[in-house]
Amino acid sequence: MAIREETVWEALKQVRDPEIGIDLVNLGLVYEVLVTEENGKSNIHVKMTLTSPACPSGPQMVQDVKDVLKQLGEEVGEVTVEVVLSPPWTPDRMSEEAREELGFY
Repeated sequence: MAIREETVWEALKQVRDPEIGIDLVNLGLVYEVLVTEENGKSNIHVKMTLTSPACPSGPQMVQDVKDVLKQLGEEVGEVTVEVVLSPPWTPDRMSEEAREELGFY
C-alpha cells in the first residue's frame, strides 16, 4: 500500500530541532513532501531548510528525518532530503502552536 503524503507530514512532527526543541513541521522548516511510487515502494523526497545557513544541527536533523521516514514500514523505498536555503526561513513560517510555545505573540 502506498504511503500517503499526510502520513509523511505527521511522521516529520517527530523530528525536533535539537536547539529549539520544536518539531520541524511546526517550525516551518519543511517546505515540501513528495511521494512517488516505484516498483511497489513509496519513494519519499523532503525539501527542507534550516533556521540559519550555518546551523550546526543541520546534518543531525537530516539524518533524523531519514530515520523517522524509513520507520514508516517496508513499503518505504528511497528517502531523500534536499536542504535548500531559498526562500530563507523566518519566524513567520512557524505555526501558531510553535509561536505560543516560544512566546512569540
